[in-house]
Amino acid sequence: MVGTFRIVDKLQKLDEDIKRDQLKYHKKRVLVSKEFTFDAAHHLHAYEGKCKNLHGHTYKVIFGISGYVNEIGIMIDFGDIKQLWKEQIEVYLDHQYLNETLPCMNTTAENMVVWIYEQMAAALPTNNELAARVEFVKLYETPTSYAEARREWMIDA
Repeated sequence: MVGTFRIVDKLQKLDEDIKRDQLKYHKKRVLVSKEFTFDAAHHLHAYEGKCKNLHGHTYKVIFGISGYVNEIGIMIDFGDIKQLWKEQIEVYLDHQYLNETLPCMNTTAENMVVWIYEQMAAALPTNNELAARVEFVKLYETPTSYAEARREWMIDA
């Protein structure tokens, strides 16, 4: 019955109600997405506008990661994406002065999104049969303004 609440009569049991070889439904590439926020300060060089002054943003980052599912139907665990973000990328960004913690660059959203893309691409496991890869990264500097890096653009560069 769609739209009505009911209590499950019997909880499905592995190897009894569903077999292990049924857990993987397909062999298609899929994309999963995870987003994060961080707060940071920066200023822009050689720029005539408000952003030449020290200021801050609450940034939003969205990752799109694709690959093939494993034997239980998972391409990458969302918790694993979070761990990679927390341990290898966010430490350089959250509550930081970006002009100090990032490589020598003008800390524009356009420069930062490529750096973030490169960090996640390097952090993903490279020797797995699931062929996980970063497809895109979006970096929102404000709720209505973002820069984006896409895999095909990184390859063409």
